[in-house]
Amino acid sequence: MKLFDTQAGELREFKPIQAGQVGIYVCGPTVQSAPHIGHLRSALVYDLLTRWLENRGLKVTLIRNVTDIDDKVLEKAQESGKNWWALALENERLFNSDYQKLGIQAPAYEPRATGHIPQMIALIEQLIEKGHAYPVGGSVYFDTASWPSYGELTNQSTEQMESEQSSPDKKRAQDFALWKGLKPGEPQSAGWPTPFGFGRPGWHIECSAMATRYLGEHFDIHGGGLDLRFPHHENELAQSQAAGHKFANYWIHNGLITTLGQKMSKSLGNSVSSG
Repeated sequence: MKLFDTQAGELREFKPIQAGQVGIYVCGPTVQSAPHIGHLRSALVYDLLTRWLENRGLKVTLIRNVTDIDDKVLEKAQESGKNWWALALENERLFNSDYQKLGIQAPAYEPRATGHIPQMIALIEQLIEKGHAYPVGGSVYFDTASWPSYGELTNQSTEQMESEQSSPDKKRAQDFALWKGLKPGEPQSAGWPTPFGFGRPGWHIECSAMATRYLGEHFDIHGGGLDLRFPHHENELAQSQAAGHKFANYWIHNGLITTLGQKMSKSLGNSVSSG
């Protein structure tokens, strides 16, 4: 059996790290709104992969996370007048309902980001100690210049990369947030106390912490949609390996559903509801 490995840029023969067992981590939904069919494709693809591997006699542990704390979740909650955690749970239930309608099996574990803050803090502290991250103004940023391999997943140089968010606190445009200090006007419930400031995790550190929590520092497959290759998965790979983890052996990405040649996206107003 061969899988197309994004990092290698080619088909690779699949060999599990541990004979007879496979660990897969898939980036699940950010639950700021109800799902559309584009969201469901990813879950369906990795459900099919899991079933195929199980049919070949392998024991599969599939982890699909839920990002329930994020800038988008807070923004949508403010627009709707709801508590951010109530909005997140409401949308998480809608996702689960649609998974069931499609016959998608539940993963072995479905961890929420908010349930793994201690693991994220510990990982950030490791990166600071190793000189790969720096705290400033209540936030912490990954120092991309400290990691020469940054860009290896998508084969980009730092000069080719677009900055995620501009900030006067960052040393360079490509550095990315591991921890975000709480902004004025944001609810206190959206923050946690840490040695580097009161705030919330960055998107990328969430998945690195949850993947290693359930699958260990070295596991078989990391999956997600094509749109997650950069910056999300690029940053996951960099911060995880900088912390000393081997992380994923294979990086695979499912194709996206498009509408008139454009990626289906709520921000573009071209999404089709699963209902």
